[in-house]
Amino acid sequence: MATIYSCKECGANLNLNTLHLFPPDFYFEAGNKNTVSFSEIDSTKFKLEKEDKIRPFFETLNYWGIQRKRIKIKCDSCGFLLGYVYDDGPPLTNTTGQLHMGPSQVIPRAPRYRFKTKALQIASET
Repeated sequence: MATIYSCKECGANLNLNTLHLFPPDFYFEAGNKNTVSFSEIDSTKFKLEKEDKIRPFFETLNYWGIQRKRIKIKCDSCGFLLGYVYDDGPPLTNTTGQLHMGPSQVIPRAPRYRFKTKALQIASET
């Protein structure tokens, strides 16, 4: 039984494979509701768009704010926003980290493609 993921806006098949789906109890998925994350995607079905946004939390002469850099995942056919790319996936190395205390944020990490379930049309194929 295969699962087909399509864009909710235009109905285009996104060619997402359930073999690359992270389990819902994985360490970064536990608190995320209404999202599904994949370790790999078919890059021909998506547009990846960089976003660099500064959100001010107070204004002074120097205009302080919080800078947020992220990458949007959009449908290649219609441009509908489907989710975001995060770099907090599993470590690319199989080490336990510095002093054997778990993976560090310094270790290069695999990208995680997180999709909003409300932006996807999920259907089962028998």
